[in-house]
Amino acid sequence: MRHLYVHLPFCAHRCGYCDFVTATERDHLHGPYVDALLRELQEEHGRKAVETIFLGGGTPTYTALPELLRLLHALPPTRELTVEANPETVTPELACELHGAGVNRVSLGAQTFDPHLLGILERRATPADVEHAFGRLREAGFDNLSLDLIYGIPGQTPAQLAADLEHAIALGPEHVSAYELEAKPGTRFTVAHGAELERQAEQMEGYFEGVVEALTGAGYRWYETANFCRDGKRAEHNLGYWLGHDYLGIGVGAVSTLGDVRRRNTPKLGRYLQGHYDREIELLDDETRARERVILGLRLDEPLPIGRLRFAVDAEGLARAERLGLAVDDGDTLALTGRGRFLGGAVTAEILA
Repeated sequence: MRHLYVHLPFCAHRCGYCDFVTATERDHLHGPYVDALLRELQEEHGRKAVETIFLGGGTPTYTALPELLRLLHALPPTRELTVEANPETVTPELACELHGAGVNRVSLGAQTFDPHLLGILERRATPADVEHAFGRLREAGFDNLSLDLIYGIPGQTPAQLAADLEHAIALGPEHVSAYELEAKPGTRFTVAHGAELERQAEQMEGYFEGVVEALTGAGYRWYETANFCRDGKRAEHNLGYWLGHDYLGIGVGAVSTLGDVRRRNTPKLGRYLQGHYDREIELLDDETRARERVILGLRLDEPLPIGRLRFAVDAEGLARAERLGLAVDDGDTLALTGRGRFLGGAVTAEILA
C-alpha cells in the first residue's frame, strides 16, 4: 500500500451540488472522530511510511484545529502530505500550524472568482477570501499550492470562465484542477438548475478547450484530463490513482483498493464512531483491473504501457481511433493524441473491448 486517503467529513454547511459524505452541525464530534480515524489507521496500517497522504472531505480545515493537528502528528511519514482547504477557513494561525505539522501541499477550493456564481454554488468564500488564503499560505512557507476551479456553472458565460482562469493564473499556483461541474441526479442543485444544466451541456466542449488553451498558454503542463501543473509539481497522490496503485482510505465513507479488493466504509457517522465499518466489498477480476488501468491511464499525457493490458483493448475500435487521428499505438505503448484528449472518454470507450 503506497497511498493513504483520510476523510474528514465536517463542513459548515452542505453545498447543493455536493454528493460526498459530509456532516454538518456535528462540531462536538471532531475529537471522537479523530479517535476513530487513528484507531482504524492502527488496525489497517500503523505508522509505516507511505508515498503520499491526502486529507479530503468535507472540509478538512473546518475540523477543530487542535484535533486536526493531533491527527496530522499521528500520521505515517510521507513525502507528499496534502490537505484540502476552503478559503474562508485559512487563518494565519491555521496556515502556520499546517506547515509546522509537516503539510507540504494545500489544495484550495476556489471554484470561481465570480460572486454571483459563488452564490449559485452556495459557496461561502468570497474572491477576497481566496486571495487572502493564498497569501497566508505563501507567508507560512508553502511552495506547492493547488487551486480548484469549476466550469459549467449554471449561467456561467465564456467571458466569466476566462476571467476565472485569468484570476487563477495571476495568483501563480503550482497546480490547477479545473473540473466540469457534475451535479448528481437527485441533489437539490439538479432540481433547482436542471434545465439550465441541460442547456449548457452543449457548451462544455468549448469551455474545456478554453481551459486548456488558457492554462497551457500560461506555461502549465496539461498532464491529466482536468489537471495542470508547473515546475513538475503534479498531484502525486492522485497520480497514484491514475497509475493504478493500491491505496488505503480511512474514515466514514472512505474507499480503498487493495490488490483485488475494493471496499467502502459505512457512510453512517454514528456507526463509524462505534468502530463498525460495515464495508461494502467488491472483488476485482483481472479484466476489471485492466479496463480501469486503460481508462485512467489514457487520462494522462504520458503513453500507457499496453503490453499486459492488450486483452482489454478492442483492436477494431483502436484501429478506427488511429485512422481518425485520435490515438497512437506503437506496439508497446498507447496514447491519445491532442485531439483525442479533448474527446477523452468517448475515445477511450471506443478503444476498450
